[in-house]
Amino acid sequence: MLRDEILGRFDLTDRVAIVTGSSRGIGRAVAEGFAAMGASVVIASRKADACEQAAAEIRSAGGRAVAIPTHVGDPSDLEALVAGTVDEFGSLDIVVNNAATPLAQAIGSMTPEAMAKSWEVNLRGPVLLVQHALEHLRRSQHAAIVNVTTAGVYTHGTYVALYVAAKTAMTAMTRAMAGELAADGIRANALAPGSVRTDMMTTNPVEFQERAVDAQMIKRMADPTEMVPPALFLASDASSFMTGHTLVVDGGMTVH
Repeated sequence: MLRDEILGRFDLTDRVAIVTGSSRGIGRAVAEGFAAMGASVVIASRKADACEQAAAEIRSAGGRAVAIPTHVGDPSDLEALVAGTVDEFGSLDIVVNNAATPLAQAIGSMTPEAMAKSWEVNLRGPVLLVQHALEHLRRSQHAAIVNVTTAGVYTHGTYVALYVAAKTAMTAMTRAMAGELAADGIRANALAPGSVRTDMMTTNPVEFQERAVDAQMIKRMADPTEMVPPALFLASDASSFMTGHTLVVDGGMTVH
């Protein structure tokens, strides 16, 4: 293959992508990266002002973006997100399920309310979003689902079991999506980051952050932009023969 042919596999020109949790952190970096590669992106997070700011910055850089405020835990919001995307851009090719809640409670103190909230945002919402998107993904020639999980699914998940358990279930759902949707030409893969310098991580106690970094071979947190190339790989034709797998980008957290 020639250089241009290889680089062309990563091109997202004329494709439409929903990225949840994209007003900040990993989601925002991914949305900006996809727009830079030619995609029309939908910024979908809870706060309307933050969504519009992210979308406006993409547009000012020459990209195409629209803000659709969305609470992933609200099923009606998810239906409206897909409808708004198609109304704005006419199609849908890529769904990146990045929004999450890191709600944590130790075993022995978990409440039904916390368990329900974690499940609704970290598992139910992503699955329902894919279901709402299916009719449009089936029409796409480049349909891809990228479910952002966590490298924590390969650890014991001590003190973050609510989050890790839901993400483990999402990993299983990713495999099921791949198996059930392959005949429709839809690929589904997961991206499992290690410690990334986002608000989700830095709002934790310093001791927790230090333990997370110490667990990795690369002794630092990743910058959110370091998740863009692997997400792009999974969403683009660069991974056209890959489905049902999890790409682990964790600084060496889980290899030992």
